Amino acid sequence: MDVFDILDRLVAFPSVAGKPNGDIAGWIEAYLAKHGMQVMLLRGPEGDRSNLFATVGPADVPGYILSGHMDVVPANEPQWSSSPFAMRKEGERLYGRGTTDMKGFLAAVLAAVPTLAALRLAMPIHLAFSYDEEVGCRGVPHLIARLPELCAKPLGVIVGEPSGMHAVRGHKGKAAARVTIRGLTGHSSRPDLGLNAIHAMANALSAAVSEAERLTHGPFDPAFEPPYSSLQAGVVAGGQSVNIIPDTCTLDLEARAIPGVDPASLLASVRAEAEALAAEGFQAEWTPMSAYPAMSLPRDAPLAGLLHALTGEVPLAAVSYGTEAGLYQAAGLDAIICGPGDIGRAHKPDEYILTSELAVCQRLIEALGARCAT
Repeated sequence: MDVFDILDRLVAFPSVAGKPNGDIAGWIEAYLAKHGMQVMLLRGPEGDRSNLFATVGPADVPGYILSGHMDVVPANEPQWSSSPFAMRKEGERLYGRGTTDMKGFLAAVLAAVPTLAALRLAMPIHLAFSYDEEVGCRGVPHLIARLPELCAKPLGVIVGEPSGMHAVRGHKGKAAARVTIRGLTGHSSRPDLGLNAIHAMANALSAAVSEAERLTHGPFDPAFEPPYSSLQAGVVAGGQSVNIIPDTCTLDLEARAIPGVDPASLLASVRAEAEALAAEGFQAEWTPMSAYPAMSLPRDAPLAGLLHALTGEVPLAAVSYGTEAGLYQAAGLDAIICGPGDIGRAHKPDEYILTSELAVCQRLIEALGARCAT
């Protein structure tokens, strides 16, 4: 199978994050086993989802990980020109959910496997494919925890998120949470007998706005746009009718932090304001939704030098989106981003990748294999 056949097959799996992924993981497992690779499906605590780890070459010596995720975001938008889970070719464009984010990278890796398998690798190349990346990088921590038993400590991790095949050394960290305030309902004519959860949420929301403003004053990292950490309230929901005292209100918010700043710490003032409402008779719940750390690979790191050699370009300092690379780095592994496609095409109707981008990615992976060969 060539890279286009493989991508066509991968897109056909509606592997939406948060749902069972046995079909796509099983298909990849069978494909790799057919080419003689050592493959393991690592079941997550959910019971119906698995990470996949596979190795070409000797697993007991340091090598490199090619990291990607098998899940995609939903494709419910009515603007799709064709079925999102049936790949459509139009000139150089290959349309379908996940073509760019990030089944295109998976397809390029899998298409390179026959070449890698034919080489006598002195250093291994590992494939680490995760689940539920799109809902807060929930799957990969379980895979990372198993690495010491699966292989020697890798020299580096290449995360194939769409970057136009430009290597990238950094991204911000993220933490997202939901605040739920519960009060007491009643008729709006007697507000003295109820506890208005929407009014109470104003305290937490005000704290979020104040923190967002404070962050614009630094600290700064000029590699990023904007060059400071940020916080925003994304969703507020509550109430049934204008004449009913609302007894529940929720607030979803996120913080994005430059390297060196714990993203979860940026939400602390909001949480404190919410929990202080207990003194007024309200109940407050704090529910973490997702979190991953920032990633910052030094300019002179060997992995940055390797990608410079493979791509012919000096790695970029940073991108605005987040990836699993921060979690690999937090576990003590050098990580860098480099993958086909443009992040601007992801998470929208008629997502696509170019045939030329897949070809460039496959060549890079095969060139990495040549460097790892005896």
